[in-house]
Amino acid sequence: MTFPADLHADAPAYLNGQWTRLADCQVSVLDRGFLFGDGIYEVVPIYSRRPFGWDGHFTRLTRSLASVHLPNPHAPEAWRAVVDGLVSRLGLEDQFVYLQVTRGVARRDHAFPRPAPSPTVFAMTSPLKRPSVQDRTVGLSAICLEDLRWHRCDIKSIALLGNVLAREQAVAQGAAEALLFRQDQLTEGAASNIWVVKQGRLLYPPRSQDLLEGIRRSLLVELAESLGIEHQARTISRQEVEEADEVLLTSATKEVLPITRLDQAPVGDGHPGPLYTALRKAYDEAIDRHRRAEP
Repeated sequence: MTFPADLHADAPAYLNGQWTRLADCQVSVLDRGFLFGDGIYEVVPIYSRRPFGWDGHFTRLTRSLASVHLPNPHAPEAWRAVVDGLVSRLGLEDQFVYLQVTRGVARRDHAFPRPAPSPTVFAMTSPLKRPSVQDRTVGLSAICLEDLRWHRCDIKSIALLGNVLAREQAVAQGAAEALLFRQDQLTEGAASNIWVVKQGRLLYPPRSQDLLEGIRRSLLVELAESLGIEHQARTISRQEVEEADEVLLTSATKEVLPITRLDQAPVGDGHPGPLYTALRKAYDEAIDRHRRAEP
């Protein structure tokens, strides 16, 4: 089996109850995740060997599984044992753990197999490379695209071809992210949630089936309130994004970063703005509190 050069073959992994090396994981070609993208995933950041925002990640995993009628294969404490087991085996302070559940191996048929097979449960961990100084202080570039994905983006499905094509289009144009719009209204980024700042107010799209609510969303709202920053969840037009004073993105691995160029034009004055700076500082302080907290 050919193994990607940028992944460590000996990295720890978990597959269907067994601890193994990442390079030794093998799944049947009849697995419905392989054939149909019939599965759910989560990405959990780890700081100082402990998951950050674990309760939110587990809740979303549970919600996504229920949304596709896939029984949760593990109790909460068993999932946490998988995460902790991977983290201890890799042995790095900062990591990110990937969790995936598919419907399992069955004859190829679009309908759910009956009786239901055992789900395939896979997990791996990788070193977490936190945002660079340049990303934090200079910002990222992004492009705007029509959101052509399905209408259940609130489910964290492994079927991510729409997101993949959007991100690839961004990379091909020298950008770091694609901002997606459905009927001229902002939904999210290809792999992030998007925030808009206008006249000192932090704006973000409301909850809907058209976007995945990131775990960082609740955290950023909490940080904004602690800083006295006015915030509002409402529909945001493409024109409002293009005329914003600041645009931010959040994700498990990107944390919170500024978008300073959009479709090759500067956002605001083309530099990270004051609300980003305040929220970035507060986010770093939240991570520091997490590191210092008792296990």
